[in-house]
Amino acid sequence: MVRAFNDIPFSIGTASAAMQIEGSLPASNWSRWADQGRVVDGTSPHPTTDHWNRWRDDNRLMQELGLQIARISVEWARIEPGRGEFDVVALDRYAEEIEDLKARGIAPLVTLHHFGHPLWFEDLGAFTREENVTLFLRYVTKVIQHIGHVVDDWVTINEPNVFATQAYLFRESPPGKISWPSLIRTLRNMAVAHIQAYQLIHQQLDGADRNIKVAFAHHVRVFTPLNRKNPVHHFFSKFNEWSFNRVVEKAFLLGKFSPILGRPRSAITPGHYADAIGINYYSRIAVKGLSDGTFPNADVNDLGWEIYPQGLVDVSNRLSHTYQLPIWITENGTADSGTGQPESESFRCRFLIDHLTALSAACAHGTPIDRYYHWCFVDNWEWTEGMAQRFGIVGMDPKTLNRVVKPSGYLLRDIIRQGGITPEIRKKYTEPGGYRRGVKLSQPGSHHRKPRA
Repeated sequence: MVRAFNDIPFSIGTASAAMQIEGSLPASNWSRWADQGRVVDGTSPHPTTDHWNRWRDDNRLMQELGLQIARISVEWARIEPGRGEFDVVALDRYAEEIEDLKARGIAPLVTLHHFGHPLWFEDLGAFTREENVTLFLRYVTKVIQHIGHVVDDWVTINEPNVFATQAYLFRESPPGKISWPSLIRTLRNMAVAHIQAYQLIHQQLDGADRNIKVAFAHHVRVFTPLNRKNPVHHFFSKFNEWSFNRVVEKAFLLGKFSPILGRPRSAITPGHYADAIGINYYSRIAVKGLSDGTFPNADVNDLGWEIYPQGLVDVSNRLSHTYQLPIWITENGTADSGTGQPESESFRCRFLIDHLTALSAACAHGTPIDRYYHWCFVDNWEWTEGMAQRFGIVGMDPKTLNRVVKPSGYLLRDIIRQGGITPEIRKKYTEPGGYRRGVKLSQPGSHHRKPRA
């Protein structure tokens, strides 16, 4: 039974990635991907939302909606367009944007690597080579030097499991190769990069008057047997959970490398390498093998992903209990294009109410959820999907790029103002149409596929 009032004891905001919103970017792994015609709708990382030029207006709109926090990223390709050539003007511009957010009462969380990096780094083998980790750390050092004075909270790397599997197994992101050794090396080296960046950030920024927090954004899924009586389905559910979730989190959070990842050459001492657990959660998978599956007649979004709020609670409970750290929901959202108009959506308000209600109940039972970042603020460039899939609480006129607040944007504003979900809010924003109904037993790709953020 749903309580009449659901208290929201955590901060609420939105998440975004520079590559997906800024436009006007130097050459990157993703600009090459788009140039190769690999994006579904033929779009590219320019102009997307043109946030690089419209950031003041976007920050002002965030403030008007009452958002308390904002997860943003800095783009390595912009900051170091040529190897060893740093754009100090761009770094100062990032500092100005972050200072403006803070002046508006919005606390920033800054991501250092969100799927994008310079083309020269890609051509050197990116994270398939452990020696390239030093190049990433040099970039991190430069960022800390220029914006470290205005940033206390950091995400080192976004969704390494998705990044590696899409790039080197399913050919759904650059460089689009099939190479198991490259996949394993990338995961291992990204873990090294996270651990060493975690140490570097604390070494450079810790002080008596500062509370520096560093995490990585872990994409976590719930894997459930399609047929609970089928032993094969049970086996693959456990295998997928282990290989996609737990192998990665143990390497990143504890410095413990599974035999499947192998030992890095760098000396990594097992320990604790996160101050919070960042969770990116979108869906549950009905498992019958290695491919994605959806339960018959499940609620799904425009991409066919099952909408399963309890899964967010389940993964939050497991991770907080296992690692004894606070939880940041660093991404949670849904593809909902409504009628296709900038202001239209069919079920995002219901999605938000259902997930926030579930998290409210989890907090009431002791789960330490501190923050909720909805993906995303403005409809943006969703990687290989292009501009077609809409995840934002704010729409965008395709010709003028002017912003249009959707009902879900006003919903979050009202929840923040009231400190929770009141009966009036629930009645006002819960659309009568409900979710889409799934009919397929499987979706393209595999259990690792996540083509958006």
